[in-house]
Amino acid sequence: MSKSYKEITDRISKNMREIGKERPEVMQGFQALAKGANAEGKLDLKTKEYIALAIGIAMQCDGCIGFHVKKLVELGCTRDELAEVLGVCVYMGGGPKLMYASEAMHAYDEFS
Repeated sequence: MSKSYKEITDRISKNMREIGKERPEVMQGFQALAKGANAEGKLDLKTKEYIALAIGIAMQCDGCIGFHVKKLVELGCTRDELAEVLGVCVYMGGGPKLMYASEAMHAYDEFS
């Protein structure tokens, strides 16, 4: 059975909104952390998203793969650029990371 990253990100977004209703300070803190990490600096947002995706793959997090690939598609990431990043992930993590790198490619195809 194939994963749907659109379904995964939609479900997580809905659940995060529910957490935000129950614990708004938690979601506000997380949003502030994300805003600070992605603020303009020496690295552009696309580079930061590549880093976030690589960590998501390393942590084997489907939600992270979905959200960061979706954002990379919005930022104009090409399939070739993604494949290059995924190659580094496989190099650094071996077989288990190859499994999740292939999932990131699936997510790219789904969001493109």
